[in-house]
Amino acid sequence: MTNSRNYRGRFAPSPTGPLHFGSLVTALASYLEAKSCEGQWLVRIEDLDPLREPPEATGEILNSLDAHGLFSDEPVLFQSRRHEAYHSAIEHLRSEGAAYRCNCSRKQLQANNGRHPRHCRNSNAAISNQPSAIRFALNDEQCQWQDQLLGLQHHRVRAEIDDPVLRRKEGFFAYQLAVVVDDIEQGITDVVRGSDLLDMTAQQLQIYHALTATPPRWLHVPVIVNEQGQKLSKQNRAPALDNRSAVRNLFGALGALGQKPPKSLLAGSVEASLEWAQMHWRRGAIHLTDR
Repeated sequence: MTNSRNYRGRFAPSPTGPLHFGSLVTALASYLEAKSCEGQWLVRIEDLDPLREPPEATGEILNSLDAHGLFSDEPVLFQSRRHEAYHSAIEHLRSEGAAYRCNCSRKQLQANNGRHPRHCRNSNAAISNQPSAIRFALNDEQCQWQDQLLGLQHHRVRAEIDDPVLRRKEGFFAYQLAVVVDDIEQGITDVVRGSDLLDMTAQQLQIYHALTATPPRWLHVPVIVNEQGQKLSKQNRAPALDNRSAVRNLFGALGALGQKPPKSLLAGSVEASLEWAQMHWRRGAIHLTDR
């Protein structure tokens, strides 16, 4: 167990729809991990793609968190208000030769086994005046890092083939850039998130290093799946949380995290459920069923 009064964690949903049960499990795990370490827990809204974000989604997400007693220790951060910081980070990376313009299409990259037919990494002279994406220039690496739940992780990083987009051709900033810039800005020391994001960690480590910042510790919890074995998600039409059943929802989320809450909690309040959960939180009890 991390033992630090300087612990700073966060929950960062994308407002593409209301919170569902899988989101609650991740939010609760990150909240309890932070509180068990006497740390701070922050909420960030990753509203980077307005084309996929219903206008009511952000309010629905924040209302659900409030209904379940999960309150941010600092004002909520909105990525849509952080464009200047992302632009500055890209300019810094480009000045260091760690990012480059690219207007290769996804189809072109697939047809060329991930290699850039325009040789974008090597020379910007071949880039047309058309809108271009900005990509991060990865280094070939056999990456090793320690997950706080899953243990030692190994991931091969392939330069050029795996280079992530930092800003899309349409001008929207991408997750791989914004998540690192904001975690640095907010002083995040520990990230608890779903294991569906596990494979992004090695790339993010290189972005941290390129920005001369210390990476956080990571803890990846298993994702919740439906009866078909699919991850619960808005794309798979996972039902929205019923805020009127917050106590029952928390009870189910604690069970999904292997915490074995007593049934007596079902007759109590949200506050009582969270108090019990903080006192009895055991990271090691989480079932590793999806990896």
